[in-house]
Amino acid sequence: MNARPVRVIGAGGTIAMRGDRAAPALEAGALIDAVPELGALDGLDVLGVRNLPGAALGLDGALAVARAARDAAREGRGAVVTSGTDTIEELATLADLVHDAEAPVVVTGAIRPASAVGADGPANLRDAVAVAGSSAAAGLGAVVVFGGQIHAARWVRKVDASGPVAFGSFQSGPLGWVEEGRPAVLTRPVRRRAIDPAALTARVDVVSAGLGDDGALLRAAVADGADGVVLVALGGGHLPPGVLDALESVAGGVPVVVTVRPERGTVLRSTYGFRGSERDLRATGALVAGRRSAASARIALIAGLGAGLGADGLAALFADDDV
Repeated sequence: MNARPVRVIGAGGTIAMRGDRAAPALEAGALIDAVPELGALDGLDVLGVRNLPGAALGLDGALAVARAARDAAREGRGAVVTSGTDTIEELATLADLVHDAEAPVVVTGAIRPASAVGADGPANLRDAVAVAGSSAAAGLGAVVVFGGQIHAARWVRKVDASGPVAFGSFQSGPLGWVEEGRPAVLTRPVRRRAIDPAALTARVDVVSAGLGDDGALLRAAVADGADGVVLVALGGGHLPPGVLDALESVAGGVPVVVTVRPERGTVLRSTYGFRGSERDLRATGALVAGRRSAASARIALIAGLGAGLGADGLAALFADDDV
């Protein structure tokens, strides 16, 4: 028995693909038909928004999907979004950023096409509907449900390109699990204030620091017209001296958000003192995305710029991540 009605919003992805060379084939209603027990649920309805591979969704499409999920939640419906796993990190982050209601938004998909032996889409969809309709998920914001696990949108990462447990949250672990069709939520993320981007038109480049890096890529991104940059630092927020020089030179021009290369980690504060340490990075005034992945930080910055946030607003958007 669901505590609330649920709307399934189809956006495509492998879960909706069939054939020897998987290609989009199934609309959202067909996904429901493939799980007989869902047909018996009262209050379950379906909305098709897109039917594209995750890599082809695009920013406009992602915003349309996130808004559709938010609007369903505002009506008191749990929202389930089915989409491609390639960009679920970004889509879930965006859904979480715009979400301002109590009912949950649940993003899911599949690693194996619907026509494959051992297709995982029906089980993931069943679990996602169970979470979206449960009282236990109230107030969670946006989550990813995949392989029986429930992950917070802003911490989830795709960790396996072809395995059925394709997502993980190395920073926090799962929020809970779905067992025998029953969600068990063991921990809850702190909800953030929602933002409402008018459009996602900002260009935000991702630049990763590496061994021997001289900062040329960071300088080039800004010179070429990027509206913002996500800089992936080494270790606990460390930069080769040339990259630090470049960051100091572009700071104050466009917003630069920093995350770190290790999957478990964040920008430290005061452990090291060499040139290029976390102290030098923080002294530039760059924003720190804490434990977000580069993909999540990028879509958050695009959304913040789309919402018209200035320097103070962007600082507030990322401040709670820098813990």
